[in-house]
Amino acid sequence: MKPYWRLTTLALLILFAAIVLPRPSAAQLDPWEFEVYPYQTLGRGMIELESLNGVVAKGHGSGDHGTSAGALPSQSMWRTAFELTYGLTDRIETAAYVNLAKPSGHDLQYAGAKFRLRGSLFDQGQLPIDLGWYIELESHRVPEFDDQKLELELRPIIQKDFGSFSVMLNPIFEKVLDGPDRHKGFEFGYAAGIYYRWMRTLSPGLEFYGGVGNIRHPDPSKEQQHYIFPVIRGALSHGIEYNIGAGFGLTPGSDPVIVKFNLELEKFLGAIFGPSSGSGSFF
Repeated sequence: MKPYWRLTTLALLILFAAIVLPRPSAAQLDPWEFEVYPYQTLGRGMIELESLNGVVAKGHGSGDHGTSAGALPSQSMWRTAFELTYGLTDRIETAAYVNLAKPSGHDLQYAGAKFRLRGSLFDQGQLPIDLGWYIELESHRVPEFDDQKLELELRPIIQKDFGSFSVMLNPIFEKVLDGPDRHKGFEFGYAAGIYYRWMRTLSPGLEFYGGVGNIRHPDPSKEQQHYIFPVIRGALSHGIEYNIGAGFGLTPGSDPVIVKFNLELEKFLGAIFGPSSGSGSFF
């Protein structure tokens, strides 16, 4: 079987498993961050400023539906997250986010903040698949957008390259630490992507995002959220990278159409720590 058909089959299996098959675990979709994380972290001493933008072109007219986790409807909601990332070592980066939102007919408002660490395990190619990790704390202080005050998110990061194709998987495990759902245990979600490295400045891909509910009590299939995003991405001059695409909801519980545009700028600031050991696997 040619690599193209192997990847197409893999994409269909991922989508089928996410929507149809029963699950032993289930996390809430983060509408401020339609992004799939790769194995590779930001370089040591590098700093990155990223703007993550999404607008619900066709959504729901009432709150607590689609990507809305609060009282405000998702229809015409514009969301922006500003992310500042710093490469601590060759394998670990840290980041802080500020989330903003502009509901239809309202002004731009503060919606919350996030703090995270992300890392890679071993050097690329040492294992049959490249592995990484991700841990995040997310704070919500505006219940109109999300009534869960504090959440913990954990992601294993899995990547495998097949010639000019890259497959990235981010299973998402999320736990409410402070809020109405703090006693409900973990939820499960996913972010995944398949990309074709065509040109440095322009490469196509497919991204998949979804959330299925609580680990012990998954939401009914029609209430879950699942999206597929055809995207284009690339690296431009002066350290600028972009990722743009339109997402289409695959279930009644999803917003039918979301448009995203992510833009980032990387620069060298200066290293705090020395280079990672060539024989190490974590730092």
